[in-house]
Amino acid sequence: MSYTIAALYHFTRFPDREAVQAPLKALCAAEGITGSLLIAHEGINGTIAGSRAGIDAVLAHIRALPGCGDLVHKESFAAQQPFGRMKVRLKAEIVTMGQPDVDPRASVGHYVEPADWNDLIRSDDVAVIDTRNDYEVAIGTFEGAIDPQTESFREFPQWWEANKERFHNKRVAMFCTGGIRCEKSTNYLLQQGVEEVYHLKGGILKYLEEVPQEQSTWEGECFVFDGRVSVGHGLKEGPHELCHACRRPILPEDKTRAQYEQGVSCHQCIGQTSEADKTRFRERQKQIELARQRGETHLGHAPSA
Repeated sequence: MSYTIAALYHFTRFPDREAVQAPLKALCAAEGITGSLLIAHEGINGTIAGSRAGIDAVLAHIRALPGCGDLVHKESFAAQQPFGRMKVRLKAEIVTMGQPDVDPRASVGHYVEPADWNDLIRSDDVAVIDTRNDYEVAIGTFEGAIDPQTESFREFPQWWEANKERFHNKRVAMFCTGGIRCEKSTNYLLQQGVEEVYHLKGGILKYLEEVPQEQSTWEGECFVFDGRVSVGHGLKEGPHELCHACRRPILPEDKTRAQYEQGVSCHQCIGQTSEADKTRFRERQKQIELARQRGETHLGHAPSA
């Protein structure tokens, strides 16, 4: 069976989040959909997987919600189920930036189609900024892009404030995985007085889907938040796996390092957790293995794609 994966986000106003959550959760359960959907007063965001009919039913339901008629989603496919369960959660923000005055519904940067992206970022007066987290940037980014080295999107405004003088008299082009972070970051920069702000329409995923590899300025793989872990050109599944201790991507050869212990540590996180943490992780890994032997999926553990 091939699983259809739909990544989506939409900014609209949901005064009553709970009224949106309950029917959506019930529908996903009825259709056998897995993944994660976040609902906030500012809109909806998430990635879901399931049968073609199930995904179509959920997308139709979301588009029938107030203000969601023009929701755009991106699709890809996987041979194995990329999520272990379904979560429909209420959040303060659908992507956390921590800036209450940021409102993508008011204004955002100029959208740039994937086919036009290369010409823009190769311009001498354009600074290209990767708005993703450091561990995402580490496995792939666009040539010449600036890495803010942020551990979370919440750190981006502080990074900008400390570095904004670097971009005086520059046009700023930003990108992220699917586009949602750029909706907020471009609105933020416009509020900060940057006059010309651009962002990649549909994000890296749309670029990798539409731009031929021989014409691409993308280097490496793109981290995705599902069981595939990374994808490359044509959205082909990449070589990365996930360290289930720190949730960061690792390559198969990283599992041969002395610091690697399945479900407990990798070379990126071995020094970041205590022995008590590692003991807890070992117990969790034991329960995952026992569940696998019974032919079950341990709660919260997505199967590897």
